[in-house]
Amino acid sequence: MTHSHHRTVFYVSDGTGITAENLGHSLISQFDNVHFEHITIPYIDSEEKANAAVTQINQTASKSGHRPIIFATLVAEEVRKIMATAKGLYMDVFNTFIGPLEKELKAHSSYTIGRGHGLPDETRYRARIEAIDFTLSTDDGNNTHRYSRAEIILIGVSRCGKTPTSLYLAMQRGILVANYPLTEDDLQHSELPKPLREHKNKLFGLTIDPMRLHEIRNKRRPDSHYAEVNHCQNEVRQAERWFSEYRIPFLNTTTLSIEEIATKILAQRRLKHGHFDY
Repeated sequence: MTHSHHRTVFYVSDGTGITAENLGHSLISQFDNVHFEHITIPYIDSEEKANAAVTQINQTASKSGHRPIIFATLVAEEVRKIMATAKGLYMDVFNTFIGPLEKELKAHSSYTIGRGHGLPDETRYRARIEAIDFTLSTDDGNNTHRYSRAEIILIGVSRCGKTPTSLYLAMQRGILVANYPLTEDDLQHSELPKPLREHKNKLFGLTIDPMRLHEIRNKRRPDSHYAEVNHCQNEVRQAERWFSEYRIPFLNTTTLSIEEIATKILAQRRLKHGHFDY
């Protein structure tokens, strides 16, 4: 694809910047002909830091010859006023959305720093930490004795996206996710591996195009049996046969981002956002 031009995008926040990043990425992803460079400036919670951020943005504008795009989630009014002076297209998330919401709800916003991505109480924070700990401890078929606590168990051949998807669901949704790799030995048998049999209702399969799998594996272990095209084709074919035979819902991850995979899994399995809602 040929990009018509380059632009720099700044995500400025008085917190982690994740909310600004998520919104910004969703919007600029609609412009395929522009190449974007992404810069996040988190924890801008003072006038001094705001002035420093403005200087950085203005230097980028001068150097590139184009106005940067700025997505900002800033609560403090004095900080927002400073950021608005930057030589860029300034998009204030709070000004854009909070005003209309206050009018519709006939209520005033609390304008609390960090509320956009924060958890309002200790219980919810601990729930997320618990989910991350569970997913890490059961990654790649480890500690299968803990599967009784799992809300979902992702299964599939090696390098089809199980681990990053599991971690995303745990970190962003607070869901207890385990994942189990279907090995060459597993796939030679007609029965499900013993650790999975009693948890069949929790299983969700991930599959992938064999050629894409070959590319991924070949980068990890070049010219190995593990990465051979025929081997990848056989593993994927046998795994998908299992999914069909045991009526395990599954998803092809070849062209999907981790966020898209997670969202589709949540929708298909009708899982709620773990132990808390957003």
